[in-house]
Amino acid sequence: MMNIANIGQKLVRASLILSLGAMATACNPPADAPAATPPLEGARIGGPFTLTDQNGNTVRDTDFAGQYRLIYFGYSFCPDICPVDLQKLMRGLAQFEKADPARGAKIAPLFITVDPARDTPEALKPFVARYHPRLLGLTGTPDQIAAVAKAYVVTYHKVDGSAPDRYLMAHSQLAFLMDPAGKPLALLPLDDPSTDADEGAPDKVAAELAKWVK
Repeated sequence: MMNIANIGQKLVRASLILSLGAMATACNPPADAPAATPPLEGARIGGPFTLTDQNGNTVRDTDFAGQYRLIYFGYSFCPDICPVDLQKLMRGLAQFEKADPARGAKIAPLFITVDPARDTPEALKPFVARYHPRLLGLTGTPDQIAAVAKAYVVTYHKVDGSAPDRYLMAHSQLAFLMDPAGKPLALLPLDDPSTDADEGAPDKVAAELAKWVK
């Protein structure tokens, strides 16, 4: 079943990266080169939202004004991909926070569910607590989730399982870094699930955060 979910994720991620490739800069510019342009600069990604966090509080995009946002879409009942991605992302964030506490504190990590039917605040609270003490888990009505997913060019759909409540959610495997104004900066590196043991993944996330967070 994991392979079915992976197909849509990889296609969407690849399409987005290719469509924005023209805006990307060289990975290793010369030391005297001008500051790199964020790969997603000018992309139409992001927008206003009103959701509910794991404590039952209403959360709006405006609550993060002046903060960078690390945003990942997934769901807590995901058997493999989401936990692995979150571990890499949050370990990378923790590594960056340790190296540069001042800049690290400027980043708000957000997990937005694509499975609002099961991901109630009560379900999200223990899930996000596993990964980072500041990680916010956000849910909402099906319409609210559909709207925020569309704004972030994230697609998702239900994959039926062996029972009505044992379904999977195929979704785009994307992690966004947004600037303090809510504009997109870059996609954070997420390796293929087959490389779960890649100990270098958090290093890559931390390096990307160090590149763009001022």
